[in-house]
Amino acid sequence: MNSEKNWAGNVRFGALRWERPGSLEELQALVVASDRIRAVGTRHSFSRVADTDGVAVSLERFTDIALSPDARTVTVGAGVRYGELGQFLHASGWALHNLASLPHINVVGAVSTATHGSGDGNGNLATAVVGLERINAQGEIETLTGESLSASVVALGLLGVVTSVTLQIEPTYEVAQDVYEGLGFETLLAHFDEITSCGYSVSLFTDWSERGTALWRKRREVLSPPKALFGATLADGPRHPLPGVDAESCTEQGGIFGPWHLRLPHFKLEFTPSHGDELQSEFFVPREQAREALSAIRALREKIQPLLLISELRTVAKDTLWLSPHFEQGSLAIHFTWKNNWGAVKTLLPEIEAALAPFDARPHRGKLFTQAPTHPKLPEFHVLCTQLDPDGKFSS
Repeated sequence: MNSEKNWAGNVRFGALRWERPGSLEELQALVVASDRIRAVGTRHSFSRVADTDGVAVSLERFTDIALSPDARTVTVGAGVRYGELGQFLHASGWALHNLASLPHINVVGAVSTATHGSGDGNGNLATAVVGLERINAQGEIETLTGESLSASVVALGLLGVVTSVTLQIEPTYEVAQDVYEGLGFETLLAHFDEITSCGYSVSLFTDWSERGTALWRKRREVLSPPKALFGATLADGPRHPLPGVDAESCTEQGGIFGPWHLRLPHFKLEFTPSHGDELQSEFFVPREQAREALSAIRALREKIQPLLLISELRTVAKDTLWLSPHFEQGSLAIHFTWKNNWGAVKTLLPEIEAALAPFDARPHRGKLFTQAPTHPKLPEFHVLCTQLDPDGKFSS
C-alpha cells in the first residue's frame, strides 16, 4: 500500500507507484508509458491538487540552476526550493521580486498553484515566470515564452509535467522587518489602504478577537520605525505569528536589515515551517471589497475561533495569468491556519464560503475548500486541457 503523504499528513496519495527520474529522457519515457501521471513537488498542498490514481512523479533530482545575468533571468529545475534559490541568487548579486511565507516550498509547485507573497505592488510568484519547459502528453519537450505563458504557468500540472521555469530577477536588496501589536479591527477597516501600503510587504495576523491584530511590515526603505503605527505598538522582541509560540523559527525582526531571502519569508529554512501540525484554507476577494469581506468573516468569529490557530491577511497585485486567483483583479488574501481537525473544519468551510460568495471569492487550489471554484477563464482552460491532453493523462 502506498504510504506517501503530504506535508501536513492530511492527504495520503492514491498513486499506484512513485517514480523519481534523474533525466529528461527518463521522464519522457515515463510520460509516454503512463495512462495517468502527475508531478508532485514538496507536497505542501493541503488539497488533493497533485494526487493521482496513476503514477506520481517527483522531480526532486531536477536541481539545476542557470543564471543569465545579461537577460536578468534564472532558470531553475523542478526540484529547486525557494530557500536554495534565494541563497544562490543573493550570492550572485541577484534577487526575486517576492517570496512566500515559507522558503521550504519548491519553485515549480508554487508557481503552478499561484502561491504568493504580499505587497500592494507585488504579483504572485508566478508573475516572475518568463519561460517554461514541460513534457507534453506525447512525451515531447515544449518550451514556452511570451503570450503562451498566460494559460500555462498557473496550470495545476494539468497541461504537462513542468521540468523547469525561467524567472525574471533584479539586483539583490536588503529588507528590514518591523512587528506591531494591537491594531484595532475598526482601525484596520478605516485605514486599510494605508496599512497595506505602509511597507514593501505587509502581513496582518489575527484571531478575529478584540485583542487586536499584529502588523508585520517588511520594508526596503531605510528609516527609523515609529514606536506606534495606526495605533499599534512596536513589539519589544521577536514574535511568532502564533501568540505565545517561541519565535526562534522566524526570520529576523526588530528593524534589522538583511538579505531579501532571509526577511521576506516569515520562517527560516532550517526550521519546521509554521505550526507543523495544521490545516490551511485561503480565499481571495477583490481588494476594493476588502472591508466588506473582512466584516463578513468577523461576524463568524465565534464559530471560527475554536478551530483556528491564526489567520493571515495579505494583498496581492493583479495579473493576467489564466487560473491565477488574481487574474485581472488585485486581491485581499484571507488565510486560515486551522487546528488539525478536518471533520470540524469541513463543516465550517461552507459557512465561510457562503459569507464570501457575494465577493466572488476564489480559493487557493492547494488548500482546503468545499465548493467548486468559479473563475472567468475556467471554461477556456478546460477547452485547452482537452486540446492538449485529450486522453486525460494529466487530469487530477
